[in-house]
Amino acid sequence: MHIETITRRLACLLAMSAGLVLVGCAAMGPNYTPPATDMPATWSYLDPAARPEIRAEAPTDLSRWWKSLNDPLLSELIDEALLDNNDLRNAQARLRQARVQRTVAAAGRYPAVTASGSASRTRSSEEVGSGTTRNYFSVSFDASWEADVFGGVRRGVEAASADLESSEASLAYTRVTLASEVALGYVEMRTLQSRLRIARDNLASQSETLQITEWRAQAGLTSSQDVEQARSNREQTRAQIPTMETNLAEAEHILDILLGKAPGTLHARLVEAAGLSSVPATIAVGIPAETLRQRPDVRAAERTLAAETARLGVAEAARYPAFGLSGSIGLEALKFGALGNSGARASSLLAGITAPIFDAGRLRAQVNIQDAIREQAQIAYEQTILTALQDVENALVALARSQERVEALGNAAESARVAAELARQRYSAGLIDFQSVLDTERTLLSNEDNLANAREFALQSLIRLYKALGGGWSPDRASDAPTTTQLTDTP
Repeated sequence: MHIETITRRLACLLAMSAGLVLVGCAAMGPNYTPPATDMPATWSYLDPAARPEIRAEAPTDLSRWWKSLNDPLLSELIDEALLDNNDLRNAQARLRQARVQRTVAAAGRYPAVTASGSASRTRSSEEVGSGTTRNYFSVSFDASWEADVFGGVRRGVEAASADLESSEASLAYTRVTLASEVALGYVEMRTLQSRLRIARDNLASQSETLQITEWRAQAGLTSSQDVEQARSNREQTRAQIPTMETNLAEAEHILDILLGKAPGTLHARLVEAAGLSSVPATIAVGIPAETLRQRPDVRAAERTLAAETARLGVAEAARYPAFGLSGSIGLEALKFGALGNSGARASSLLAGITAPIFDAGRLRAQVNIQDAIREQAQIAYEQTILTALQDVENALVALARSQERVEALGNAAESARVAAELARQRYSAGLIDFQSVLDTERTLLSNEDNLANAREFALQSLIRLYKALGGGWSPDRASDAPTTTQLTDTP
């Protein structure tokens, strides 16, 4: 049979298979549409009288929100973490895996072509044959293709594409989380440095008080009880310093790990204490629908739902017949040199169909299982939206209330400093007893320490708000992707 004849027959079978594809062009399973979600028109906590003032205006570019804190070292640390963090590298590896899996799924649309060759030498038995030796040589090209009549392959590619987009969004969410974790750890570390300085300053002040008390006791102006109380007060403050130093070292080590470095690597860069950034007077947060479009975790959950919906079509298609086409063109000869002869040509064509007849309900059960998985993905998506809204609302309230606490504790600390100085002066003049001095010194240490913690909480609330708004990545990179969420504002 001539190669031209084989080619014509192969083309004929391909045309028949293409016709089957056209007949069955509607893929099995539901066509996915992003679920519509009713969103509140604005945030429930927007108090113009609060400080900072929170406005429902569209925020500026949040992709590098940490720049607004005006701390060059913090910016350097976050940039380094976005390059070397192990969790981020792991997410990047998962993204590469998803890209390759999509390639594997798309390969099912095309024929598989292989080449083969063989050579054999056999000798028959003289008892049952002629006892002759025979050689056999063959070379062939084999092709096989399964027509995607019911859309199983198409749904598989659709699912793999959605998985890829989900992995991209998960990588973005890892970036968002990493940037916020570095910033939170940095603020904690700076706060511990501030608290350590406060404790040491108070220790020095209490040491001066102890010395004054000892002088007065030597002069017979006070009792040794006052001396011991002053010493006890100083030692209690001194006992807090080792714990703070331990916590400070641990906070530095956390930053080391976030940046993918060995513990202690950053100590030389962090050892010099620096003040914390201040919270801006006004913050724009946009509206809930805009925030959910910005948040990569919402996009990842929605793309996962799309993937599981497509896999429902894959499971449905498995219940229907499969149409296959295979063919082979090659050469066969008893002598190697005869492979080039015109009579050595050989070919085969095969069109086949396989259909499930009885499987005791297994394929139907697979459809039901996948439908349950799809439902779980939808519930997870809806829960992700609720969690996102909760994150923003919690951050808004915490930020506004923390600023009120910072203001009150600032006033309290200033008054405590004045009171402690006056108490020492009056005690030195013999106008008050030593218990008043002890009370004012303890109050001063407590207020200053609480003020440092309040400033830390305020700044961390701002960082959590930026994270809740989806800051830390640029959604422009996904601008060519299909719309992932249909959100409507509820007045």
